[in-house]
Amino acid sequence: MDRPDAAAALSAPGPDGIARPPRLPRPVRWLNRAGGAARALGVPLAPLDEASLVRAAVRAADGADDFGAGPFLEPLRILLASLEREAQLSFLGRTIARTTLVRVLRNRLQLVADRERHPEIARVEIRRPLVVVGLPRTGSTILHDLLACDPDSRAPLTWECDAPSPPPEADRFDSDPRIAESDRQLAGTDRLIPGFRAMHPMGARLAQECVVLNMHALATPIFHNSFRVPSYQDWLDERCDWAPVYAFHRRQLQHLQWRCPRERWVLKSGGHMWALEHLLASYPDARIVATHRDPIKVATSFASLATLVRSMASDAVDAAEVAADWTPRLARALEHALDVRERGHFPQARFCDLHFAELLADPLAAVERIYGHFGLELGGRAADAMRAFIAENPQGKHGVHRYHPSEYGLDVPRQRERFRRYTDHFGIEPEHGGVQPGALRDL
Repeated sequence: MDRPDAAAALSAPGPDGIARPPRLPRPVRWLNRAGGAARALGVPLAPLDEASLVRAAVRAADGADDFGAGPFLEPLRILLASLEREAQLSFLGRTIARTTLVRVLRNRLQLVADRERHPEIARVEIRRPLVVVGLPRTGSTILHDLLACDPDSRAPLTWECDAPSPPPEADRFDSDPRIAESDRQLAGTDRLIPGFRAMHPMGARLAQECVVLNMHALATPIFHNSFRVPSYQDWLDERCDWAPVYAFHRRQLQHLQWRCPRERWVLKSGGHMWALEHLLASYPDARIVATHRDPIKVATSFASLATLVRSMASDAVDAAEVAADWTPRLARALEHALDVRERGHFPQARFCDLHFAELLADPLAAVERIYGHFGLELGGRAADAMRAFIAENPQGKHGVHRYHPSEYGLDVPRQRERFRRYTDHFGIEPEHGGVQPGALRDL
């Protein structure tokens, strides 16, 4: 049987050469039409108002109603306004947005309630986390997965990020019923956009990134990736107070580690580029692995991913608009992270830079270099687990991710100038060609 092709998930480019979002299955299109018609008649389906969402979350959290400290409601209100005014949501999109936000609000309520019931969680120490920091599509996800293979390491897994309460327990960590529920939800995404796995394989037991944890502080670029919410992303880029976001990030790690401790956390997120100084303020002894790749490849691949993901929530996704909006944002995130590093205000932190080509050529050798750089011992069990993961995830396992800048309206010479400071600083060479293997997970 042919493997799925991420390019096939997007429709053939139109007369202007721009990539087109896929058509959703016919029953979903019928549902969107029916739901849209009902809303036009005044039926309040899938409401996205604050009061309704909070009520639903409190019910789901068994009456818990304390969201804890921090400016949590401000970003929620900005996000809701942007969803209503700018996202052009279909009925399915409204349903996805409401379901997601109720879950996020419920999780935050439960996290706060669990801390009240178990104040000893606050005494859990987070020491020397190993954090992969790089833009999406730079090899950061495969690297995160490999680092998580070490029995001494602990990565947040998808299922426990989806439903962190009650705190996971060691004796049932691999059999928790939340695993099956998470896989069931992921299967729904796979049915709607089957080419997504070629871009980003999914699984309840796979390592999850910190942009998902930061959803519980309503401060994460994942929302603008999933929905067209530029006003919300403007707030995130320019006005977000990241200090309480990372305070809550630390609380979540303490929560997950309380009954399931390991030697170290291995974390990953391109979202840390927006607030690297706050990550380092919260974890001053962090060991940072910065992944690097030709930013034109990064921007094009990311635009392809965002176009596909947004197609679940809207019938009006413009691939060129996605690329034109996200590319300068990615450039600013890179510039900001470089500024933080050059200021040198965090002397305890240590950095290791890793280029995508090095990781792709020999993943285990790349991990060995990282361990050596930070003075960590790569034990036999860890190395064997990493070799097994590499063998089980050959290139192309989940299909081929095809993309080209012209399909997203990107002027390559102009964009190369936009990223010049970054590429010159790290000596990043241009990549050529528009086909990228879908695994080892091009994220």
